[in-house]
Amino acid sequence: MHFLPGQGRLLTLLDDSSLHLWEILHHDGCAHLEEALSFQPPSRPGFDGASGPPSLTRVTVVLLVAAGDMAALGTEGGSVFFLDVPTLTLLEGQTLGPDEVLRSVPDDYRCGKALGPVEALEGHLRDPTKILIGYSRGLLVIWNQAAQCADHIFLGNQQLESLCWERSGSTLVSSHSDGSYAIWSADTGSSPTTQPMVATTPYEFDQPQALAVLLEEELVVLDLQTPGWPAVPAPYLAPLHSSAITCSAHVANVPAKLWARIVSAGEQQSPQPASTALSWPITGGRNLAQEPSQRGLLLTGHEDGTVRFWDASGVALRPLYKLSTAGLFQTDCEHADSLAQAAEDDWPPFRKVGCFDPYSDDPRLGVQKVVLCKYTAQMVVAGTAGQVLVLELSDVPSEQAVSVSSVDLLQDREGFTWKGHERLSPRTGPLPWPTGFQPRVLVQCLPPAAVTAVTLHAEWSLVAFGTSHGFGLFDYQRKCPVLARCTLHPNDSLAMEGPLSRVKSLKKSLRQSFRRIRKSRVSGKKRAANANSKLQEANAQLAEQACPHDVEMTPVQRRIEPRSADDSLSGVVRCLYFADTFLRDAAHHGPTMWAGTNSGSVFAYALEVPTAVAGGEKRPERAVEAVLGKEVQLMHRAPVVAIAVLDGRGRPLPEPYEASRDLAQAPDMQGGHAVLIASEEQFKVFTLPKVSAKTKFKLTAHEGCRVRKVALATFASVACEDYAETCLACLTNLGDVHVFSVPGLRPQVHYSCIRKEDISGIASCVFTRHGQGFYLISPSEFERFSLSARNITEPLCSLDISWPGDAARASYGLRESPKLSQANGTPGIVLAPRSHDGSPSPVRSMGTDTPQPPEATLSPMSIDSATSADTTLDTTGDVTVEDVTDFLGSSEESEKNLRNLAEDEARACAILIK
Repeated sequence: MHFLPGQGRLLTLLDDSSLHLWEILHHDGCAHLEEALSFQPPSRPGFDGASGPPSLTRVTVVLLVAAGDMAALGTEGGSVFFLDVPTLTLLEGQTLGPDEVLRSVPDDYRCGKALGPVEALEGHLRDPTKILIGYSRGLLVIWNQAAQCADHIFLGNQQLESLCWERSGSTLVSSHSDGSYAIWSADTGSSPTTQPMVATTPYEFDQPQALAVLLEEELVVLDLQTPGWPAVPAPYLAPLHSSAITCSAHVANVPAKLWARIVSAGEQQSPQPASTALSWPITGGRNLAQEPSQRGLLLTGHEDGTVRFWDASGVALRPLYKLSTAGLFQTDCEHADSLAQAAEDDWPPFRKVGCFDPYSDDPRLGVQKVVLCKYTAQMVVAGTAGQVLVLELSDVPSEQAVSVSSVDLLQDREGFTWKGHERLSPRTGPLPWPTGFQPRVLVQCLPPAAVTAVTLHAEWSLVAFGTSHGFGLFDYQRKCPVLARCTLHPNDSLAMEGPLSRVKSLKKSLRQSFRRIRKSRVSGKKRAANANSKLQEANAQLAEQACPHDVEMTPVQRRIEPRSADDSLSGVVRCLYFADTFLRDAAHHGPTMWAGTNSGSVFAYALEVPTAVAGGEKRPERAVEAVLGKEVQLMHRAPVVAIAVLDGRGRPLPEPYEASRDLAQAPDMQGGHAVLIASEEQFKVFTLPKVSAKTKFKLTAHEGCRVRKVALATFASVACEDYAETCLACLTNLGDVHVFSVPGLRPQVHYSCIRKEDISGIASCVFTRHGQGFYLISPSEFERFSLSARNITEPLCSLDISWPGDAARASYGLRESPKLSQANGTPGIVLAPRSHDGSPSPVRSMGTDTPQPPEATLSPMSIDSATSADTTLDTTGDVTVEDVTDFLGSSEESEKNLRNLAEDEARACAILIK
């Protein structure tokens, strides 16, 4: 990136060698950045001065010269081109090729070796008509642009990394790939310089305050005025992926007391020295956004067994607190100890700064699911080796032992042998725990497979968990198991192999899929041959009848093949859910637990939970009992994605403690309840307690896609603050978002949100209770989106620019178009109304002049908690064989999708996603 001094403009170079000119525009007191021009280098060999293939056409470095009106472009082929910045066009006749430079060097230096790419371009501090050019081979040239000749040549032989001038302009410093640097004199006459001057340190004058280091994964700022050079906490751009993200969850409307306790625990983890008073030294403008009305908390689980808490109330994510679960277990290796040992033995004694650390002590520590109760400050962390940890927030450090229990999910079934990884061994005896979330109970699932679903009910002191073998229910108040149910099919051997062996079964699963396809085609041909005459008669009758145009036609439904009961991993538990509803009869309601599996099975248990005395927090110490009340098998055995109970008004039930503490409207327990079961193929509402079908929508049959993520969301009205509707939000395997009414399941809106090819992004998506969501667009970035026009978080800011008095600020008179709105490195999505001819109407992506669309818009927003238990992401476990086959589509299907996309763009209104 290159700033144009005094112009409020910015020139950026992308990795595809395209150049983009941006300018800061002000409107209604707010400033935003908008692209004005772009330049794509011509894809031809001559551009880089070589005769190689066009792939060598790559810009490696950019230098602004002549007060920002001209730019020098260094290329991979060793050529230097000159660009007119106001118009972003190449200047003909001024290109400097490597052959011209080689004419000025001695014969023995040429040696038949190329100069290599242009690694560095610097302006001359004394003469603006000259530029300093550095080539990868190590050659440095001061080039006179006016005379078109080399003023001086420095014959370096070490691979060059960068160049900089000493501020007097008499010497220059070159850094090289071996870690060395050299200082060269620029006042040595016209003959080539063969050797540098004596090396010296060109830094640490003028008493610097801070050192900013931009790394590939994070931005680190060190306080140079405080002994020890401590790192300055970053208010933004903190690396989300300091360890690989394995799951995510969000909690909205966090109570102020809990928020303060979490912040306090985080401050005690990294206390700043009392002597430091340095604030963040980078000034990026003024934030004009209002204080958020509620606090949002983003939880990310990581591969190293940590859970990080982020302030997601505004645009930028700010780290608050880090929870580590590794201290409870004896791991295979001690990475932290090895680093400390290396720091003591090696010289120079390097000290690690920053928080990016991709190494994991043990892959079994990886966090798969996270659930937090914001009213009791209790949380559950479930991991890759079947560990389920119940924790509670404490304001003081403690030293205590953790209760350990095991739950056998196989239930002594014969013929199954676990071939995967071993369980983690917990440390015994009292262990020290710092301020923050401290473990109370460890529940170990056996076999130690990865936890695929978890849910917490703090009011009942119950936690439910599921793996690929079954599900269990645990009473963490009495520290004893309540229920264990095996869901394995007799032929399901793959579930016993563990995640590391599943790669071998991919070909087997694909072969099974192809067999089913061939089988369905053969059976279809047989049925077609037997019913050929009847079809011809029916078609003849339909052709004779005129179809009235005012009659609504039933949409064509695709035929769905039932899934085999012995498919691999059919026993995987996909979702778990607690509800106070009617299961035994219509007159009495009570606690229930629901579980859905990969084979389309739904189990509903009636729970006997002792009731707490009036005004008491804890229930009596009597045992909790569970009795199987209902068992439902979906027809096509499609995997169950989510389960939710609706009250008599068709609304989702409140979270634990919300109704009892008058924090939410009490559910309607007079009218009949219903249960919504969402599978990968359809949504279906059943009445309770009879569990009879009430209404359904066959998404796969109608749309030809499969359900990946769902959640019940509340959409608040923009016009009326007191009006809101509850709808069902759904993300498909094609990356589309659908919204349906509840409980009628009528389609409302349909948007394209995530690229179909982005399998990991689709698997990582999480919906929220207020029509919002987020997903990973890369291992280190979340993209936020909103289906609600009411709940939007926009990056409103102002950048103060001192315009020169003698410089007229001219704006490029281009037609405005929707641009990429950036928020903490995350693109926004803007709804752009189109004119009658199909072209986009002018619209700004930010600011108060954004038109209000008639429907819900996809925009940057804040994140709220999801309603169902399936609110976390697993970028490995949730990527199924169906995801891979969706990605490996045929060329005919791709062409069809492109044609459909072109037709969609020609409609009256379209979603523009940049």
